[in-house]
Amino acid sequence: MNSQLPKLLALVAILVSSSTAHATFWSKAGKVKDEALQAGRGAETLKGADDDYFKDMDYGASKDPEALARALSPYVPGITAKDAHDAVVRGRNNWIVWTAGNDRFWNDIGKTSVGTLDFLKMLSSHDTLKFSRDNRWNYLGLVNEPCFKKPTAPRQDRYGLWLDERTGDCPADPFEDETKYPGVKIGARGKTVPVGSYYGYATGVVGLRLFPNPDFDEKAAKAWNPEKFYNDPSYYNNKDLIRPYRVGMSCGFCHVGPNPANPPADPENPKWENLNSNPGAQYFWIDRIFSYEADPSSFPYQLFHTSRPGALDTSLVSTDYINNPRTMNAVYSLGARMKNALKFGQERIAGGGLNNRQFNDLKLPAESPLNSFFKQPDTVWTPRVLKDGADSVGALGALNRVFVNIGLFSEEWTEHFRPLIGGEKISPFPIATARKNSSYWNATEQQTPDLALFFLATAQPDYLSKAPGGEQHLKASAEVLTRGKEVFAETCARCHSSKLPEKAYSFFPNGCVGSDYLSCWNNYWKWSKTDEFKTEMKAIVAKPDFLQDNFLSTELRVPVTLLQTNACSPLATNGLANNIWDNFTSQSYKDLPSVGKYTVHHPITGAAYDYDMPGGGRGYTRPASLVSLWSTAPYLLNNSVGKFYPSGSVEDRLKSFDDSIRQILWPEKRSGNRDIVVVDSANPAERKVLKGQVDVTTASSYLRVPKGYLPDLLQPLVEPFSLLKPWAFDKSGVELGPIPKGTPVNLVSNMNLDPSDPKHVFHLIKVLKDVKKALKAIPQGASDEEAIKVFDDRKIVDDMLSVSKCPDFVVNRGHYFGTDYLAEEKDRALSDADKEALIELLKTF
Repeated sequence: MNSQLPKLLALVAILVSSSTAHATFWSKAGKVKDEALQAGRGAETLKGADDDYFKDMDYGASKDPEALARALSPYVPGITAKDAHDAVVRGRNNWIVWTAGNDRFWNDIGKTSVGTLDFLKMLSSHDTLKFSRDNRWNYLGLVNEPCFKKPTAPRQDRYGLWLDERTGDCPADPFEDETKYPGVKIGARGKTVPVGSYYGYATGVVGLRLFPNPDFDEKAAKAWNPEKFYNDPSYYNNKDLIRPYRVGMSCGFCHVGPNPANPPADPENPKWENLNSNPGAQYFWIDRIFSYEADPSSFPYQLFHTSRPGALDTSLVSTDYINNPRTMNAVYSLGARMKNALKFGQERIAGGGLNNRQFNDLKLPAESPLNSFFKQPDTVWTPRVLKDGADSVGALGALNRVFVNIGLFSEEWTEHFRPLIGGEKISPFPIATARKNSSYWNATEQQTPDLALFFLATAQPDYLSKAPGGEQHLKASAEVLTRGKEVFAETCARCHSSKLPEKAYSFFPNGCVGSDYLSCWNNYWKWSKTDEFKTEMKAIVAKPDFLQDNFLSTELRVPVTLLQTNACSPLATNGLANNIWDNFTSQSYKDLPSVGKYTVHHPITGAAYDYDMPGGGRGYTRPASLVSLWSTAPYLLNNSVGKFYPSGSVEDRLKSFDDSIRQILWPEKRSGNRDIVVVDSANPAERKVLKGQVDVTTASSYLRVPKGYLPDLLQPLVEPFSLLKPWAFDKSGVELGPIPKGTPVNLVSNMNLDPSDPKHVFHLIKVLKDVKKALKAIPQGASDEEAIKVFDDRKIVDDMLSVSKCPDFVVNRGHYFGTDYLAEEKDRALSDADKEALIELLKTF
């Protein structure tokens, strides 16, 4: 085997970037308008929808306007039942059907991914595919939209595509009304394709909407062949193929899920009353969604396969060269979360961050507490939604950023980085430019206040006690629950309660976020071990209303050196100064100090060594909320701890909860392919070793660029090149590899391709040359077992580690609190009985 890994990485980047014509020196940043503005449409013509189509969702909350008014009156004093209802409806519609023009973006990403991502195929039920509406939930983890059925023939009203058909027993989708919600008329829209609605057509999958493609002109229509689209790779693997539709994505795609307390009888056929807007896509298989062929011989599939169900690397598109899949965020108890922000969430914003909208901009009643979350000129009190606590500019700014991250104003956004591939200097996405040049941005800013009100009114916990058969799992004695409360107060509450002794807040004066943060944190952590804290905390937990209005997290930034969880998430760089999300992170975040040295493990040998964690915002994780914990397993920030069950039923959620929480509290129950030392000692009796999982490729894999995605000038040369350069070409295009089975995925994916530092680039080139030389020595036709031995050479691996942005490969490590695997608490580890009592309590959350 003549493996060419480093050469293939460089060549594929060149070929793909050439075919998509993206380069920094051609940048149009600050000069381009979005499609709506180009068509003369202002934000006032893209208003939020007022149709209460989803009234059965979210426990039927919108059916009771008076209850909504009561829920919102603490935030908007004097709000009427009608105004509360209308705001909630508009907010939910924004979440579920508003795509903000990002159909353009996802169409482009299909090309940039050289056909790996194909939403039109993913929405189809053609017999050449591995999935259809019949198994969409089980195979893809996507929510089938009620009121649809599997097609029995190609749809002539959808240009021969095998898309879901609407059933006759439901009302029409009001968002498709192009009279009420007229689409953006550009290109071929209104000529060879309808203009449609600015909400698009329903697809049969919640969160994905179908839009007429403005590039589908007469020439494209003549070339369109729906059967070849499914059957002929030489037809559909073509960058020049123009499809009749583009697919847009709403926030609901990644956040709507089955109601844990009212799950569907058949997860493939839910009803609207079985769905909630807030739990997150806990069952979402990103490897099968973003690589629809799910081909193990494809390295992109192997990369996506490191994401467990319900997890996704949200920096996938605006790559930071770190593969760090994280769970889809649930949105629970927003009111309690906001109250907590007033105690722990003070930050200072600067530069472009000052352009974020704040609740004060909404002209709320003077007595509204929402006015308290910003103080001129630069102080904000903010919840921290992202796992690393980076989004720190206020709740509205956090919501608005999400829309950009799924493609809003991609005309501008993608001028600041090279999507998927990277290799270019990254610059900040500026809010000021978005306001100037994007009607979709301005429309989104006008709608997200209603979205915030929607969640304030409806994002309630899902209690096991209210689920079918739930009570039979809640039979612990009062004595056991009392002990569970004591254990929680002494061990867990310091991170996992938004109700704390008043003294706790004194350790973080003015938020204490910035260069002195570690001192504040260390003092708080030390105090949390005292009898004073434990006594006061036990009294708080023992109160009958402890769970009421409790977010069950402090949202304090916890140093990863204490958590000992995988470091790739807190090492993310997109929120740093002058990076892509610069405008959406506070100056306080950017001033955070380094957490110091962190122990990581060699990806081949498992040997421990120290890594110097950088500062400037990196190195921290905010604690997860424990709201509805019984329903959210597996655990840790990447869903790596615990067994996954796909049905979403109460019984399966509880099976996953039981397995996962036991692996959290008894880390020795975790499985893995490496032995890692978590407590080192010269005394063998005190040395602690656990199993840790390093994600490796499950098959020999390749990087491929089909012939149709290559630059036009190169396509005629593919066949002769397949004879001259068989290591790189075959008759179907470029095929580079193989990457040996068993290769640590992140050894490749975390290589830092940032060109900003010439010294780093020079070193990177040298490393790639050395790796190439080693791989070239692998014999032709070597087996997987023989090929993987190349990594027995420590120098090869160590060279690759020297250019890694995250050298932490063990994905299921950490969170050893309450066990003797945390050195500083080994003398106070919980007994088995205490752990069992804690588990019984956690089920009630």
